[in-house]
Amino acid sequence: MTDAYDVLIIGSGLAGLTAAVRLHQAGRSCLVVTKESEGTESNTLHAQGGIIARREGDDPRLLAEDIMKAGGNYGSRPAVEQLAEEGPKLVFDFLADEVGIAFSTDAQGDLSYTGEAAHSIRRILHYQDRTGERIETALWDYAQRLGVEILTDHTAVDLITNYHHSTDVQEIYAPREVMGAYVLNNRTGEVHCICAGRVILASGGLGNLYQHTTNPAGAAGDGISMASHAGADIINAEFVQFHPTALYHRDIKRFLISESLRGEGARITDLRGREFMREYSPQGDLAPRDVTARALFDRMSRDGTEYMLLNLADHYRGTEPISERFHRIYEVCRSGGIDITREPIPVVPAAHYFCGGVKVDLQGRSSVKGLYAVGEVSCTGVHGANRLASASLLEALLWGWKAAEAISMHELTPEKLRRFGHIPDWTFPRVQEQFDPLLIKQDWKAIQLTLWNYVGIIRTKKGLQRAQADLDYYAQRIIQFYREAQLSRDIIELRHAVTAARIIASAALRNPRSIGCHCLG
Repeated sequence: MTDAYDVLIIGSGLAGLTAAVRLHQAGRSCLVVTKESEGTESNTLHAQGGIIARREGDDPRLLAEDIMKAGGNYGSRPAVEQLAEEGPKLVFDFLADEVGIAFSTDAQGDLSYTGEAAHSIRRILHYQDRTGERIETALWDYAQRLGVEILTDHTAVDLITNYHHSTDVQEIYAPREVMGAYVLNNRTGEVHCICAGRVILASGGLGNLYQHTTNPAGAAGDGISMASHAGADIINAEFVQFHPTALYHRDIKRFLISESLRGEGARITDLRGREFMREYSPQGDLAPRDVTARALFDRMSRDGTEYMLLNLADHYRGTEPISERFHRIYEVCRSGGIDITREPIPVVPAAHYFCGGVKVDLQGRSSVKGLYAVGEVSCTGVHGANRLASASLLEALLWGWKAAEAISMHELTPEKLRRFGHIPDWTFPRVQEQFDPLLIKQDWKAIQLTLWNYVGIIRTKKGLQRAQADLDYYAQRIIQFYREAQLSRDIIELRHAVTAARIIASAALRNPRSIGCHCLG
């Protein structure tokens, strides 16, 4: 089955839906595909803290400097300046005024701006501690009302390129170009050949490659893997940000304790209640995330403990009750027997955000013709070596918007449609083997432990070499497994995961300089 669109968008988080809405309004035919059965499931949905927004008294130059400093002055100055100049206003113009998203207000009815680590002023809008949920659900509903075409429960297998897939020999001599994607219907097992004049990767991050993460299970590095297979440039892949404070609990996994708690006064302590962050940074508990994560990791190693504590109850500076300001965190912790209004929260660092990705320009264009990338899968250069808190939602919003603006200038031509005629349908292996799910789970665990142990918060050259060798071995087996197996979302994700893991390990081994998220011990 072959379909053709002006634009195919892979991913339905903030970046992908923003692009889809803008393209739909511009009259372009576009299709959004997501592998999740619930279309709102994404990293955006789980974002807690907030989004940087315009505020009277703030200055784009000050914001740009905060972003650059947090990123170890490793960021792209033009990209950072574009974000600082254009992003905060778009929060109001698009999300608030057009989509109709209401953010939290104070007792006087004014917008409630909060602060987070490494910000010079309080410039972050939020909705309680469920900002991402509010943005994602509202934008999803808005896209649905507009009539944006969305396929849920469909997993992107690989990007289609003229060079690799076309049966027209002349395409070998043309510039490499993306022309769509093969997409699996998770329910039926059918693979659709979806051709498009442009493809936007908005597939999110890769935190699930690590043993401990705040990301949902679907964050498997799909986009990085597919872009790499298509020949796109991947940069800064060594920079995986670890959030200092994920909930440490036997029964509750993948739950972030937002940095905004520290913005409202919470303090990090050891198990005896002693504060220690001033020993690691003059900014104390509001030090950048890479510094804070390493501080917790170091103190846990010294003390021989598996977690540290975050004390909000004794230091809260907010005006709303804790149970309202941090409603979701309060409820989740309470379900695990922890009352954050009375006692400290057990926390541990966890893989949180990928600062590298598909190299793109100021409009989201990659090095491969026809391929754009927006959101966490992309590397605009905004985050440098370490992301500033609450900058990621803003980046996703702005680059989703920018990519759509650039693409809206183009539409399918008769020549492009003719070329699509040389793209073959997906070919299944003659004999499709069924594999024990336990084998897939075992390979996942091997990848997660390898990255956590050797490509984690602290790295060594020997450890990285070990990781590279182990991942090469896993890849050989997994790719053979993929070629012979009956296709499923699990097998596709496993193949993407090992590819993305190898990219991270190789990038870390090539960079001899400790900076930001990449720390060599």
